[in-house]
Amino acid sequence: MLGCSSSNFVKHLSYTLTLSSRCFHFNKLAKTIQVPPPLFRIRNHVQPNAKFCSETSQTDTSTLFSPYLIVNVRCHKDAVDMLSEALLCFGASSTTIDEKDAGESSESDDDICVSSIFPEGHNVSSCISHAADSIGLKEIPKYEVRVGEQYDWIKKTQESFSPVKVTEGLWIVPEWRTPPDVKSTNIILNPGLAFGTGEHPTTKLCLLLLHGLLKGGELFLDYGTGSGILAIAALKFGASSVGIDIDPQAIASARQNAALNDIGPEKLQLHLVPSKTCSPVTDSCEIAEEQISNEVEVISEKEKYDVVIANILLTPLLDLAENIMSYAKPGAVIGLSGILSEQVPYIMERYSPFLEGISVTEMDDWACVYGTKKTKTNHVAN
Repeated sequence: MLGCSSSNFVKHLSYTLTLSSRCFHFNKLAKTIQVPPPLFRIRNHVQPNAKFCSETSQTDTSTLFSPYLIVNVRCHKDAVDMLSEALLCFGASSTTIDEKDAGESSESDDDICVSSIFPEGHNVSSCISHAADSIGLKEIPKYEVRVGEQYDWIKKTQESFSPVKVTEGLWIVPEWRTPPDVKSTNIILNPGLAFGTGEHPTTKLCLLLLHGLLKGGELFLDYGTGSGILAIAALKFGASSVGIDIDPQAIASARQNAALNDIGPEKLQLHLVPSKTCSPVTDSCEIAEEQISNEVEVISEKEKYDVVIANILLTPLLDLAENIMSYAKPGAVIGLSGILSEQVPYIMERYSPFLEGISVTEMDDWACVYGTKKTKTNHVAN
């Protein structure tokens, strides 16, 4: 079980879990619900855009051409944030809080509309009932359902991503948007299926760490590269980058994003690495894995990197601690993220034998732990 409190549970699930046919039971507020098991990489809850799908598999593209359901749910403003997150946990593909729309037609000025997207055929009534129950609502909120078309879905998905200002002079810009400041360092991104849009606090914390740390000439390892955003950023900051992941879709996404930033394979090395815990969770993953299965590599570059960042999940950070540390030179900086602030003590306990000068940065209940690899470390048994 992940170590998050009931108040953070829904928010944590919306970012850290991905749909799978295999489920385990998770107890929340004395209610047992079914949720999928966490994978190596944190996932975004937003569906892929059409361009990425057409480049990965026809299965993905055909899914986008299917109708989908637009569900507008109205509830009191005090519960709207929790309901939005709960809907994601119980089957919504995305949610948007629309205060203006709610104010125009709601029965109460205190009502707010949550506009959500569901796959066609999904049991919307059951989802809303479970979502309302999970956050303690006494009544099921009023809602209306209509069928959306493929064009609306793509447009809505793209509109949900705006340029993100990470810090002064550093922007994350979706491929279909114009950079707000062409003189800044702009990382162009097509989010696709992989995590790392620049919007999530853990991604921002890792980017800020790299921005303040890299001076040029360092060798950087992005452990669990996802969309490739950290590896691309490190290159733009003057370092040499290598990205590894166990997910074929992540490698495909990272390659595409590197190309969007005029970065070729000779500049950014991306490696699909084997994992006993990696198994495809969708048909598209199976197709992508088949396409690049001959590229699975075992990376043996131990104690080579000046900076290593793993922005993944609490459990793999704990289980893979020695493997993560093995890539770093003595004196290298290690960054560990993808965790809630309340999970920091677990990371501190696990990594304190390996690191010195440990620091923690936090943003919106999420954290990044970083420190310097000790010259000599004691072996820690798992």
